Amino acid sequence: MSNQAPTEAAASVKPHWSDGQREIDFDAWLHTVADSHSLAAASLRTVCADASFRRYFRIDSGTGSCIIMDAPPTQEDCRAFVKVAHLMAQSGLNVPQILAWDENHGFMLLSDLGNQTMLQVMNTSSAVANRDLYLQAVDVLLRWQLASRAGVLPAYDAALLRRELDLFPHWYLSQHRGLALSTEENQTLEQSFAKIINDNLAWPSVYVHRDFMPRNLMLPATAAGLGVLDFQDAVHGPITYDIASLMRDAFLSWDEEFVLDITVCYWEQARRLGLPVGTDFGAFYRAVEWMGLQRHLKVAGIFARLTLRDGKPQYLADTPRFIGYIRATCKRYRELKALLRLVEKVEGIEVGSGFAFGRG
Repeated sequence: MSNQAPTEAAASVKPHWSDGQREIDFDAWLHTVADSHSLAAASLRTVCADASFRRYFRIDSGTGSCIIMDAPPTQEDCRAFVKVAHLMAQSGLNVPQILAWDENHGFMLLSDLGNQTMLQVMNTSSAVANRDLYLQAVDVLLRWQLASRAGVLPAYDAALLRRELDLFPHWYLSQHRGLALSTEENQTLEQSFAKIINDNLAWPSVYVHRDFMPRNLMLPATAAGLGVLDFQDAVHGPITYDIASLMRDAFLSWDEEFVLDITVCYWEQARRLGLPVGTDFGAFYRAVEWMGLQRHLKVAGIFARLTLRDGKPQYLADTPRFIGYIRATCKRYRELKALLRLVEKVEGIEVGSGFAFGRG
């Protein structure tokens, strides 16, 4: 999960290398590809680092600019990126073209999709003003899902869903909050996680980007359609995942009326195209909420891990958004009432007494 598209930094800087040998290897590789791609080595500048161990640079070329990915092979496996890039290109998606790749050292030269993400150009004060952008994103998502084939990408199965959910008690509750859960609280998590996993896996599988959100969608310089980034973790899993990711973003939130509007548009188009979204929008929307719940519990754990293990504390600033998402979904469904009480206890949220009627 990168949570960061390769866009120009406010003040571009030359790459810093903490590993001298890696710098030597990079310079040697860049020298081998510079002439064939008309690269101006002196123009190399840092674009961004992300939540993984990857870094991105931009470099000028004879036809514009290119992106360079620095992905240390001991920590990042670029083979998945290459595989999914080819799959997406074959599906008609606008993705970076791989121009050169040093697999042994983890250096990759990519075509540049531009420096404006969907997030950067959105009107954050008016959901409706962004409707066309979201519908463009829906079109991209549908094209990706229509290309789905079983057995091509890793399965988003119960074991993987559970490993992701376990990030929440380990990194968020135990490591970040410093909590030792009681037997009853552990049982609440066990039962809740089992329900979430079963509900998620009840839906048919398609290709899943796994981080399909405005930060990873690029405004195209041509009519090629929104560019897609950060797809290396793609899997074959529940059809509810990517629309949940798009509409319940890690970095901004919309009111439910707008979320429903775009989700209905997605569902109606998906049905017309023959994608397995069911005939009952209410049932589908419930499934999207439960899929989103799995993602939000996972990401809360990831953001805590980024802070504590990787020294990247900036991500925890968005944790309240995830806790809000989690609480909102848990409030709707009586099966999640115990999980809601646990989360509110952890967050020190006092809720007034009264009657509430959940949805089953």
